[in-house]
Amino acid sequence: MSKDQSASQSLCLDPNGGVPRLLEIMARLRDPETGCPWDIEQNYASIAPYTIEEAYEVADAIEKGDMPELENELGDLLLQVVYYTQMGREDGHFSFDSVVKAIADKMVHRHPHVFGDENRDKSAEQQTRDWEKIKAAERAAKSDARTLDGVALNLPALMRAVKLQKRAARVGFDWPDTGQVVEKIAEEAAELVEARDQLSAQEQFEEYGDLLFVMANLGRHLGIDPEEALRAANAKFTRRFEGVEDKLTVLGKTPATSDLAEMDALWDAVKADERR
Repeated sequence: MSKDQSASQSLCLDPNGGVPRLLEIMARLRDPETGCPWDIEQNYASIAPYTIEEAYEVADAIEKGDMPELENELGDLLLQVVYYTQMGREDGHFSFDSVVKAIADKMVHRHPHVFGDENRDKSAEQQTRDWEKIKAAERAAKSDARTLDGVALNLPALMRAVKLQKRAARVGFDWPDTGQVVEKIAEEAAELVEARDQLSAQEQFEEYGDLLFVMANLGRHLGIDPEEALRAANAKFTRRFEGVEDKLTVLGKTPATSDLAEMDALWDAVKADERR
């Protein structure tokens, strides 16, 4: 083993090696001659689904309040960044250090009330508006001149809908109050019913999407995050359906041996139990 190889091995095995250790481990995994075959084969696109999955697992650990699990999941998410930056270094595009510098520069630029001379005595809402103005100026400098430019395509659909609507609202394309949004929901729901009865599957698909988009808009007007609201509804449905299963078990049954009328009645019983 050469001197360089020995130093690399020592760093990789050093439990106190910190970020340099992690970077070296990834470089070793990607080494075309001595690395891991699976890691060598990966590219930006193949790693992207894992990054999304890890971000959701971070959010899941936070929702559960599991701090040891959060620590673990944050490490997995950090590994994704290290993976991309190692590939970027190999391709000559960027490195871990350049990515760190870019985000540090961005944070300083976007917080003039902390790192500059701007007055810090303002509300969080005003700071958010100022943040958006700075981001808009950054987009203009990059020639992202169109209003909706820069809204990531691969965001969860409800989240992207809200971001698109916020961008449009900043240039005045928005309903002034929730009443008009509710009226639009009724209109879209009626169009969906009409499509179900009279139109093609593709037209039904489009009308359903329109209804979801307006529902996301209502959430924005009410200050409700539709993604979080739907997650909460999913959790509630799971909890209540499991309650139905528990009651069926007491009766010596399963959902497969029950029927809709019985399960619906048990569902109401579970809801009543929750209110007690």
